[in-house]
Amino acid sequence: MATYKKRNNFQTDAPVQHIVLKRHHKIVIGSFTTIVIVYMIITAILLNGLIVKQSINNKDLTNKINSLQADTQSKLNEVTSGLMKTNEQVSSLGSQVGSIDKEFSSLKASVSEDFSGIIEQLIPSVVTIRTNIGQGTGFVITDDGYVVTNAHVLSGGNFVQAINYKQEIIEANLVGYYENYDIALLKINGSYTPLKLANSNNVQIGEKVIAIGNPLGLQFSVSQGIVSGVHRSGPNNLLAYIQTDAALNPGNSGGPLIDKNGEVVGINNFKIGSGESLGFALESNFIKDSVNQIAYKNLNQTLI
Repeated sequence: MATYKKRNNFQTDAPVQHIVLKRHHKIVIGSFTTIVIVYMIITAILLNGLIVKQSINNKDLTNKINSLQADTQSKLNEVTSGLMKTNEQVSSLGSQVGSIDKEFSSLKASVSEDFSGIIEQLIPSVVTIRTNIGQGTGFVITDDGYVVTNAHVLSGGNFVQAINYKQEIIEANLVGYYENYDIALLKINGSYTPLKLANSNNVQIGEKVIAIGNPLGLQFSVSQGIVSGVHRSGPNNLLAYIQTDAALNPGNSGGPLIDKNGEVVGINNFKIGSGESLGFALESNFIKDSVNQIAYKNLNQTLI
């Protein structure tokens, strides 16, 4: 009986000690949990504040960039309009033909003998592309007035106009665009001599080229350079661009890059602003593919 009573006392005391330990643990765990929750709440508040502040800063920066772009494009349009008014005044004096001849002579003098003989043939096939918010360049690729340019030249615009070398304003209609290569196809009324697309696989590093465009609103400007590289990677990560040291500036986008045979080897697309003489043009074979895809999709035919 004594042994049984001793074992019974041991069994009675153990549960009481266990209950005391359990309450202690609850207090410790509860305090730790509270601290963790408070820490998480404070961290979430701080992170949310940083995110909101960063979003505000990004929005302000975006607004400033958009404002600067709009101001730049507005000034380009003002310069172009001023030049057109000047030419209209010259025309009213009956000297338009003489002015055009003088412009051709000036363009010839700005390039080497390799190109001076073909400038006069090329300029009538190049047009200024103008929208309500910006401008660039384009060139005729068919005799019935299909024009190719960069899609980004038209981005955000409400209307499109083409201005030829005689300063005539022609309404243009958008046929379509191919975003991967930044190519847009337009249609203008009239009959034209189209520029011929060369086989860009035959372009050689070191050969001379010229870029025709409207840099900073200066219509039908010509810059000369050489091919610095071929099959360069562009914004689309495709090896589809010719690198050239011919000067490219805002307004050159969409203009032709031309070899000494007077054929288009590329469409001037972008430059690297942090470096000197680093311009890039989409190779002519990719222009052809893009144009035919746009035409087949929207016109059920190929053009070139």
